[in-house]
Formats: sequence, structure tokens, C-alpha cells
Amino acid sequence: QVQLVESGGGLVQAGGSLRLSCAASGRTFRNYAMGWFRQAPGKEREFVAGISSGGGSTYYADSVKGRFTISRDNAKNTVYLRMNSLKPEDTANYSCAAALFQSGDSRSAYNYWGQGTQVTVSS
Repeated sequence: QVQLVESGGGLVQAGGSLRLSCAASGRTFRNYAMGWFRQAPGKEREFVAGISSGGGSTYYADSVKGRFTISRDNAKNTVYLRMNSLKPEDTANYSCAAALFQSGDSRSAYNYWGQGTQVTVSS
């Protein structure tokens, strides 16, 4: 099992940047693909980005490709989401998730979830 805690959310103007962090507990972090999801009020949860357990493969939703970058530091048990060129439609609660022995793509079985961190982008 793994426990996840997100941080780094906040208020930012359109066009700005923000980096989210997700700290994981547990000694088997290296076995998990990691992903970021977001959910805005009245909308379904959406896959944003994923990364393989070793960090060699990344996956992105079309809506964020070219603007967001997911990365991980297994020595720190942490996964990051760098968000550039933020848009108001990026406003959502962002959660990280872990998928054991999965690729990290949008169809991976993400079974462990953090509580989320709010990102609000103003125009």
C-alpha cells in the first residue's frame, strides 16, 4: 500500500505556472506508476498525466500536452506535475494516484489516491 499527499496548489493568473508535488509513503514506491487527475465542480474526474514506475515513459491528456510535465524522483518518493501556460479551464482539484505494476497511462488501474490540492486559474 501507499499513502499519497499532494501539495503546491493555489491561485495563479492565466499564463502562469505552478508545480504540484505528491509525496508518497511506503518502501515500494518504485513499483508504482503514478498519475495526476483533476476534477472541476460538475464535471467528471479527468486523467491529466501519468508516468511509469522508473520514469522512462510519460502520458498526457491531449488538453495538457505540451503545457504540463510529469516527473518523479524515486529517491524522494515524490511525483511532480509542472504546469505551464495555465488556462482558466485548468481550474480543478488535482489528485495524484498510484497504480501497482501498471504503465501509468490513462487506462492503468489506479487504486490509491491522495486527497487532492486545489488549483485555481484566474483570467
